[in-house]
Amino acid sequence: GTVKESGEKHKGSVEIPNLSEENEVDDTEINVSKKKGEGDVLKDLMRTEGTTKVREALRDYLKALKTEFTSGMILPTKAAVGQELAAERKLSGSTMQDSISPQPLDIVGVKIPTVKILMREIFNSPADELYSIFTTKELVQKFSKCPAVIEAEKGGKLQMFDGCVSGEYAELVPSQRIVLKWRCRNWPDEHYATVALNFKDMAAQTELQLECKGVPVSNEDSTRQCWKKQYFEEIRILLQQSKDNME
Repeated sequence: GTVKESGEKHKGSVEIPNLSEENEVDDTEINVSKKKGEGDVLKDLMRTEGTTKVREALRDYLKALKTEFTSGMILPTKAAVGQELAAERKLSGSTMQDSISPQPLDIVGVKIPTVKILMREIFNSPADELYSIFTTKELVQKFSKCPAVIEAEKGGKLQMFDGCVSGEYAELVPSQRIVLKWRCRNWPDEHYATVALNFKDMAAQTELQLECKGVPVSNEDSTRQCWKKQYFEEIRILLQQSKDNME
């Protein structure tokens, strides 16, 4: 870009790290950077009006991608086709359904085979403290190390890990139970799992029981790792830091 008053030219870049037809354009990250020197007015302009223009272009681009998909120019993968056929066969009539051996899947809609994830973890914390870590914005941001949206009330919004996880609170029983409508950004559009977190108080410890229903089969491992690595392990670190500070 060129600064009009001085005629100076400056170089910079626009990076879009998470572009996907599965994401809303408004959730897409747009990172603006500039080489060292003057011209910050250009960087500020690109971060404001510039990102609006970029999103408009992305919206047109993703619309074109979807149009090409429906016209057969972009074909789904073999794995996706196989999952769709398996789901359709299972739902195609009682006689055929009886002849198919049962699979450990739930079918949501017609084409998304899903599984249920069960996990149990013990935390060195009373239940009320652990419950607050899932419902207090400041504590969520501490263990997730990212800005978060936490509206801990029925129907309240949830967004974590730079928008990689989103949903809403469906039920809250203080110190006992949280139910979430929960999804990862790379899941099929508008598909949510139901996550139930049950807190079992054991004096100075708490057993956390997680039940996650409706996870797409292809995302089972990544979802399990998300809860284990990004939630549970980071919460343990936060609890230990809090304990160390008190001592």
